[in-house]
Amino acid sequence: MTELSGLFFYLVSVLIAGGIYALLCLALNIQWGMGGLFNAGIVGFFAIGAYTSAILTTPETAKHLGGFELPIFAGLIGAAIIAGVTGWAVARICVRLKSDYLAMASIGIAEILRLVIVNESWLTNGSLGISGIPRPFGEYTAGRPADLVFLAYVWLIVLIVYLVATRLYNSPWGRSLRAIRDNEASAAAAGKNVERFRTQTFVIGCAFMGVAGALSAHYFRFLSPSATDPLLVTFLVWVMLMAGGSGNNRGAIVGALGIWALWSVTEIFTNRLPPEWATRSSFIRMLLVGLLLQYVLQKFRAGILPEKSPPLHFEDEAERPAPEK
Repeated sequence: MTELSGLFFYLVSVLIAGGIYALLCLALNIQWGMGGLFNAGIVGFFAIGAYTSAILTTPETAKHLGGFELPIFAGLIGAAIIAGVTGWAVARICVRLKSDYLAMASIGIAEILRLVIVNESWLTNGSLGISGIPRPFGEYTAGRPADLVFLAYVWLIVLIVYLVATRLYNSPWGRSLRAIRDNEASAAAAGKNVERFRTQTFVIGCAFMGVAGALSAHYFRFLSPSATDPLLVTFLVWVMLMAGGSGNNRGAIVGALGIWALWSVTEIFTNRLPPEWATRSSFIRMLLVGLLLQYVLQKFRAGILPEKSPPLHFEDEAERPAPEK
């Protein structure tokens, strides 16, 4: 019975982390799948959201900025706002760049943000990190039941973001954005403000990435620079989106859950390796994930759930109103 209980709560932890990655994938899908913006600095906006919410919700301490003790929902909103504003500042500088140059610029900006987190101890407590970060409804639940509450909390937010992303995709704004993605020159000739659409897309995606970072901080209740490893954030999220299906919100969620499940299962096996191989476990897992991605892209070129544009509705001749005489 104890083993079954342990397995159940292990699955709960996998689903919680999978929900956080699903948020990141939905955010990246807005930027890349809808707008064609190659953001290789996901970890930077993830970190901004995590530290913003941690600072806003923790008690006062002499170790770092804080003491606001705001509700967790306010922390999530603050994380979205600060990450979105940072995304706007980055977009003003970089959004005109082509995909490969935008990728290099976003990597550089993410590294700058990481160095700020490590070196500005008055703000983030540097490498020692921030502890005592509260969980939603933490005053009412404790222990393993708290994980079930947090699981529902995370997936409720995933549902909200999914509905927002789907509404954006099917809206005239989303159709204009995909037109810019597919043929920028034609969209500009049709009167679309390419730079404005790209800036809006980048800001929305960064805001959702900030929310994902905030949820991660509240889940682990501790935050340090090691939690913003590009391998565990940027690399995995791109693999998840490519495997699930770029341009498809459902594919983004499926890819997040599938790749994270594989990553978690491989951890069980790599921990059983001999000591001389255990130090290389993360690289072995990267190799396995890379091989899986190669297989998926060979079998499903556009991902498991490829993008399907919404059908166009043409007005029937019989339904067209008669012209006035």
